[in-house]
Amino acid sequence: MEAINNETVTSLLADLGLEASFASKSLQSLAAVNSRYLKDLKLNVSGMLGSSNMTKKEAYLLALSVAINEKHDALISAFEQQATKHEATAEEIAETHACASIMGTNNIFYRFRHFMHSAEYYNKQPAGLRMSVMMSPTMGKGLFELMSLVLSAVNGCERCVTSHEHSVKEQGAGEPRIYDAIRLGAVIKGLCTAL
Repeated sequence: MEAINNETVTSLLADLGLEASFASKSLQSLAAVNSRYLKDLKLNVSGMLGSSNMTKKEAYLLALSVAINEKHDALISAFEQQATKHEATAEEIAETHACASIMGTNNIFYRFRHFMHSAEYYNKQPAGLRMSVMMSPTMGKGLFELMSLVLSAVNGCERCVTSHEHSVKEQGAGEPRIYDAIRLGAVIKGLCTAL
C-alpha cells in the first residue's frame, strides 16, 4: 500500500511510533475524504494516553492489552515499545499478553453463565479454569485488575465487569481512574478498527 498523504494521519502515526508508510484500508478510506473523524481519533488517543489518572506506563500497558485482544500486530509492537520506553519490564509486557488471554477465556465462560442465568446446572459447576497469573501479578494486583476490567468491558462481559470493578476499588482505585481506563480501552478499540 502507498503511504497516506494526510497531515493528521502522519501526526497520529508519529505519535504512536508507527512508520509513516503504515496504511490500512480503513485509514486510506478516511484519509481519502479527509474525514473529520481522523482529528477526533487523534485527539481521543492523545487525550486518553495522557490521562492524569494513570502513569504513562500504565496507560501504554492498558492500550497494549486492548491491541493484543484485538490482534492488531502493528499496535501491539508500537505499544510494547512505548510501554518499555516508560519503564515497563519484559515481565509486565508478558503479563499483559497473559491478561488479555485469560480475560478472553473468562469473558466467554462467564458471559455464557450470565446468559444462562436460569440454568442452575451451569452456575453450580466449578469453572475448572487455571488462573494463577491473577494471584500475584508482577505489575501489581491493582493494575492487573484494572486491565482485567478494561478487557472485560471491551469484550462485553457484564459479570466480569462488575466483579473486576469491585476488585479495582478494593485495591484503592477511585472512580475517576476507572472511568479514564475504560475510556482509554474504548478509544484504543476504535483505533484498532480505524488502523
